[in-house]
Amino acid sequence: MKETPMDHMAYWSEMEILETSTVMEQVIGAMERYDYDTYTASDVKRALTKTNRGPEEFKALLSPAAEPFLEQMAQCAQKETRKHFGNSVCLFTPLYISNYCENYCVYCGFNCHNQIRRARLDPEQIEKEMKAIADTGLEEILILTGESRTKSDVTYIGQACRMAQKYFKMVGIEVYPMNSEDYAYLHERGADYVTVFQETYDSGKYETLHLAGHKRVFPYRFNAQERALKGGMRGVAFAALLGLADFRKDAFATGMHAYLLQRKYPHAEISFSCPRLRPIVNNARINPKDVHEKQLLQVMCAYRLFMPFAGMTISTRERADFRDHVIGLAATKISAGVSTGIGSHSEESDQQGDDQFEIADGRNVAEMVKAIEGRGLQPVMNDYVYL
Repeated sequence: MKETPMDHMAYWSEMEILETSTVMEQVIGAMERYDYDTYTASDVKRALTKTNRGPEEFKALLSPAAEPFLEQMAQCAQKETRKHFGNSVCLFTPLYISNYCENYCVYCGFNCHNQIRRARLDPEQIEKEMKAIADTGLEEILILTGESRTKSDVTYIGQACRMAQKYFKMVGIEVYPMNSEDYAYLHERGADYVTVFQETYDSGKYETLHLAGHKRVFPYRFNAQERALKGGMRGVAFAALLGLADFRKDAFATGMHAYLLQRKYPHAEISFSCPRLRPIVNNARINPKDVHEKQLLQVMCAYRLFMPFAGMTISTRERADFRDHVIGLAATKISAGVSTGIGSHSEESDQQGDDQFEIADGRNVAEMVKAIEGRGLQPVMNDYVYL
């Protein structure tokens, strides 16, 4: 692996720079000016009465002043969710095909210095995993790798995307950030959307958490979704890993990032993921210190009220009862039959590599369908029709 630059804001030579984009500067500037302690109960009430909520209302809804209004926020969020998504809840599962990583991120189980079992599925193993997942009835898959350009190059990921088209109607990828031409290649191979966790939008905190590898370069990661859209991807998902830094500022920056790209690329399908820290292999003490379920629900409701058309995924990082509570309320997509290890879906093979993090909800697809229907909601395996 090549030497990491000292400056976490400096691009490496092979990294594409979006010369004319000012989205990062707008988002970081707005985040730095956001003082959530200045918002009052009156600001929150005013935001709740609005039909169309902008950044100022979003700030109020994320503030500590909004916590006593969580029930009203949830009711308003549910109305918006039902208005734009009906009773449907989409189902999918992630498939980790490699856990080799060249980054040193101190909170991640895949980081290059963590002593774990490493594995990379070959094409035959990938197909077995995909067939096993498809046999459960799922029609959407999210392909994930560790962030290693040598062990999981673009061609390898593209082969997996092309294979996924045989079994699934929706193919997402959550891999290392790429240049727009690479995203175009993966889109041509069958990828529909791209998920990228910025982890934290606090540049100073980001620098202390990402000590080596491509991921250390903050602006390159930040602009990944825009490069994906320029490469032809239909949709992009945004997330901060809540608990790494000030979660209110990170949630605000995540929302503003999505909001500004939606305005710049009106055709794009925008969605949020809402992950919190989870324990990892060799470090069970990793957990969010100030982001409890109440705060997570506030963030999710604020996202829904700010961007009512955006999709929203609730992760298996969360307990089953919490996940059941938020589907139909704010979340529109939920995972089932999840493993964050390498090679564990097919009965013909044992898990090849260790997990990225511990999950808190291990229900299979049938159990998840039953839970969704038990809440009077409709499980949907695919919500997109190709013409």
